[in-house]
Amino acid sequence: MKIPPKTHMVSVLQTNDRTVQRIILQNEKVTVELTNIGASIVSIQTPDKNDIKKNIVAGFEELSRYNFNKDYLGCIVGRYANRISNGLFTLNDKKYQLSLNDGVNHLHGGFHGFHLKHWLIDARAENEDDCSVTFSCNSIDGEEGYPGNMHAKVQYKLSDNRLILYYTAITDKHTPVNLTNHSYFNLSGFEQDTILNHTLLINADYYTEKSSLNTPTGKILSVTGTELDFRASKIIRKGINGFPADMGYDHNFVLQQRKEIIMAAILNDPLSGRALTVYTDKPGIQLYTANYWNGAHIGPQNKRYIKHGAVALETQLFPDSVNHPHFPDCILKPEEVYDYTTIFQFDIIN
Repeated sequence: MKIPPKTHMVSVLQTNDRTVQRIILQNEKVTVELTNIGASIVSIQTPDKNDIKKNIVAGFEELSRYNFNKDYLGCIVGRYANRISNGLFTLNDKKYQLSLNDGVNHLHGGFHGFHLKHWLIDARAENEDDCSVTFSCNSIDGEEGYPGNMHAKVQYKLSDNRLILYYTAITDKHTPVNLTNHSYFNLSGFEQDTILNHTLLINADYYTEKSSLNTPTGKILSVTGTELDFRASKIIRKGINGFPADMGYDHNFVLQQRKEIIMAAILNDPLSGRALTVYTDKPGIQLYTANYWNGAHIGPQNKRYIKHGAVALETQLFPDSVNHPHFPDCILKPEEVYDYTTIFQFDIIN
């Protein structure tokens, strides 16, 4: 008999009088654990080719650690994912200075971005086909330098072998918005220390060139003849040492020109047989290979997280779009709704 999808919730009262919640979405194939701190994915349990389930994402055993999540493990990042050059932009003839938490740049929403907010649980639902939880948070006018009061929601829906993320946001002033989930995947369940032997396909002909300060130059270049050509699946190890300044891959790929859900990337671990396919209607995806992990953190898999220990595939608008008019528009207006979808599909390839 088929086991119906379920949601479970456990609440723990922290010393700061804020309630920290662990939410579980579960069906016969996949189990996803989340917390309201950063609306973060804590774990994703999926089977391998021998039907052995393991947690394939990086995280913390203790939920309180998500209050100090400097590597952005599993969380929602915003108000603007990725970098804004010098933390500066001009909007409606007014200059805005954002916080500088990444050298001379603003990164992932600043010092106290969405990844550290305690999101509210707006709704939980389950039926015979899927189960879901919806988180929401507010960002006030002037927070980290951003204009406007913004209200954001993200719904996680587990349906068969798919985890579907629906992002929405509204604002009362024009403001740049770019939300993403920052999960790191190791499809071996961290049985392999690195993802160097995983294979990766990215459905992109172009990428955005970076400056020495790790922000876009404004040029959109072809991947042809470069180490960034993942149009045919290849081993991540091949070419990863071609970017010594980054110590690995840390690049934005151009997926599409129009808003529709497409296949963006396929990650595969040949040994376990696990595969992850990413679908999205966002125009870009950031490939990041945990280049600065140093083994200091031991994850819930009881494994040290070392350099290249996992890979993030962050669906997004382009970095620094607010300073490049030819990049996809990142300005949310009061009369509009920010509305994007990303899907993580978990398969087994024998």
